[in-house]
Amino acid sequence: MKILIVEDDEALATTLTDLLTQAGFGAERVARGLEALERCEWSEPDLVLLDLNLPDLDGHEVCRRLRAWSEVPVIMLTARDAELDRVLGLEEGADDYVVKPFSNRELLARIRAIERRVRSSGADGAREPGAQVDPSGRLRIDRRTRRVQVDDEEIALTAKEFDVLAYLAEDPGAVRERSEIMERVWDTHWYGPTKTLDAHVAAIRRKLGDAHWIEAVRGVGFRLSAPESGE
Repeated sequence: MKILIVEDDEALATTLTDLLTQAGFGAERVARGLEALERCEWSEPDLVLLDLNLPDLDGHEVCRRLRAWSEVPVIMLTARDAELDRVLGLEEGADDYVVKPFSNRELLARIRAIERRVRSSGADGAREPGAQVDPSGRLRIDRRTRRVQVDDEEIALTAKEFDVLAYLAEDPGAVRERSEIMERVWDTHWYGPTKTLDAHVAAIRRKLGDAHWIEAVRGVGFRLSAPESGE
């Protein structure tokens, strides 16, 4: 797994590089947001560790621009620990959010959790060559290519957003409990905030263009439904 570290603190960047290398990952480092976007375009890392306080672009802006054309997993690294900051980062497309100071063990656990999900989704795609279609025929979810279409228009989702939607689409209409979704998509080693799932569902609804696609079942979880055309 090749990891891009976007961090302008020289000491922390060196520490992260050493940590990742010793753990068996490939690691490279840049100190600016624009450089990170360029490196992602031609180097195609498997994961990005993104600091929010960068000298040129704010990390949130880097994530927004990256999500316009890439689904590479992103873990935000920041000293901002307010719930609003966490939710904002997740809504902008981050897959995880780690607050400084953090332990090496925790960071590696989160990285490995993402690595497992990426490998698992690739295996699922190999076993399921066809596209999934919701009962209305308007929503198409292809696990092999990880592409989503609504009324033949392609929708750009982050890796985690795709996993949530694809899991709900495995049994349209069935209610999935929150804990069940978290365990399936984030696995049992998830350490994140309680609003993580809600932030991802909100982002999916916004991108699909109709909040009715994913219905919240009070006190239980979510299910995939099919809004009427023109609703």
